[in-house]
Amino acid sequence: MGIELGMITIDCAEPRELAAFWTKALGVAVDQDYDGEFLILRPKTENGPVFAFQRVPEPRVGKNRVHMDFGTEDREKEVERLIGLGARKVEEHEMPGMAWTVLTDPVGNEFCVATHQG
Repeated sequence: MGIELGMITIDCAEPRELAAFWTKALGVAVDQDYDGEFLILRPKTENGPVFAFQRVPEPRVGKNRVHMDFGTEDREKEVERLIGLGARKVEEHEMPGMAWTVLTDPVGNEFCVATHQG
């Protein structure tokens, strides 16, 4: 018994528009498109996470309670690339051994890009 992560689904008003940002950000393609109502991205690796975008009628309100954390070797370069794709920088954080940048995607969903130091 037990559960396994199936996919991470993001609710949004325009799934195709948001998927366009995330396909470029993640370097993947749309794997399945259900009439623009529900899109599934191809995972980057065989066992990688699956992202999906689902149309919902209501707007997002407040801070999202679950967010994604991404890691990279060159955080500053990756943050600039993501901003060029349409992300917005919210704030920077640093603590001994780790630094991260909080960003939002084009519709305001927060995510972080981090590097481990030392």
